[in-house]
Amino acid sequence: MTALRLYNSLTRTLEEFTPVHEGEARVYTCGPTVYNYPHIGNMRAYVFADVLGRTLSFSGYKLTHVINITDVGHLTDDADAGEDKMEKMARQQEQSIWEIAKHYTEAYWDDIRALNIRQPAKWSIATEYVPQMIEFAEKIAPRHCYELESGLYFDVSTVADYGRLARAVTEEGEGRIEAVEGKRNAADFAIWRKTPAGEKRQMEWDSPWGRGAPGWHLECSVMSGDLLGFPFDIHTGGIDHREIHHPNEIAQNQAFCCTNGLDVPTNSGARIWMHNNFLVERSGKMSKSSGEFLRLQLLIDKGYHPLAYRLMCLQAHYRSELEFSWENLGAALTRLKRMIIAAERLREVEAADTIHPKLAPLLETFATALADDLNTPVALTALEDALAAKKIDAGAKRAAVERMDAVLGLDLFGRTRADLRLRPKAAEMTEAEIETALQRRKAARAEKDFATSDALRDELAGRGVEVMDGDPLGWEWKLG
Repeated sequence: MTALRLYNSLTRTLEEFTPVHEGEARVYTCGPTVYNYPHIGNMRAYVFADVLGRTLSFSGYKLTHVINITDVGHLTDDADAGEDKMEKMARQQEQSIWEIAKHYTEAYWDDIRALNIRQPAKWSIATEYVPQMIEFAEKIAPRHCYELESGLYFDVSTVADYGRLARAVTEEGEGRIEAVEGKRNAADFAIWRKTPAGEKRQMEWDSPWGRGAPGWHLECSVMSGDLLGFPFDIHTGGIDHREIHHPNEIAQNQAFCCTNGLDVPTNSGARIWMHNNFLVERSGKMSKSSGEFLRLQLLIDKGYHPLAYRLMCLQAHYRSELEFSWENLGAALTRLKRMIIAAERLREVEAADTIHPKLAPLLETFATALADDLNTPVALTALEDALAAKKIDAGAKRAAVERMDAVLGLDLFGRTRADLRLRPKAAEMTEAEIETALQRRKAARAEKDFATSDALRDELAGRGVEVMDGDPLGWEWKLG
């Protein structure tokens, strides 16, 4: 495969991937805070990280991928201010914080499976690493931290090049950092938050700085270093993490590893930092604070298979904004159906051991696109061209398509077109009722009673069912 080049947010350049450990690729992905259901914008980050991991495997590297579960410490502002999200939701739901964490972790894992995202080598749960977090903080505290009444704070002036990842902390960014009396610098952040006098948290631990809980930023430094070792290869996350969370992680990593400035990227703890851009949705319903937000289950309830959303993500480069609309999702579902139809013709054949010479250029295009900072739009076109190739042995075609689909993760040979036909939650008819109506229509057509046949077709169309004469599938939900 062509040498893999990836965009490093730290240097703002495309760089050839050279592993820290020969033949290995060690990747850490910032996972969810499990206080609520993930919206589809959150899930774009994990589709991106999955494609990255699959590409590294395709390139021949032994992959170790870690995704964390944040079940403590993350504040209600996605930067560094407000209440603990988990504690707040537990109060609102009148449940224990442990029940909240369990429920939303399992919901997130359901979405991971629905999107055909591969399981990482390790799900690291923040609350399982609190002793290591305290040890980490004890090591860096003498040179880099100071204690206030509310907790232990990291002095960002004690490390070189703080904020380089974000290209300096903006005034807007500073406004998202908690204002605490006594902080030496506006950007200083909490390593350990003491439980206020007279209060009791559901999640709190004893520490040298008093009973309390770790800061959100500390968790990722500790778990990534513990499981992958510093420096590791790639750290991924959404672009929103680039401004505060990841610069704070980098500062902690520098302090822990006693490294100097960030002219040497590995001093940051990871050689490459990668960020996917936002999913943009214009109606305002993506926000969790709106009460109704776009989560994967909503797409399913409207009759869209979750893999249509995966395909929609792949249609845009991960560093580009992706605009969500129901029309765009519907177009992605139609495109996925066409690919599944083409793959079904190869379902019963065995993949050839070698690649057909006519398909080799398409595989080269595919590999070159992936090597160019995960250019999935071009890779998708190469996959479709392979599916459409004429006068090619079916086994040879299947071999090429399998190799490509192993990276894009659309599960073309594991799904049928009927699997994509999900019943919308608001649909008025059951599949049994549809089949009964179609049998009546078939009988009417056999008797040349076209008036009845047309009336039945119109009735089905009015209830959201599209009749497809001559198509083996027979009918499809007509989405909105």
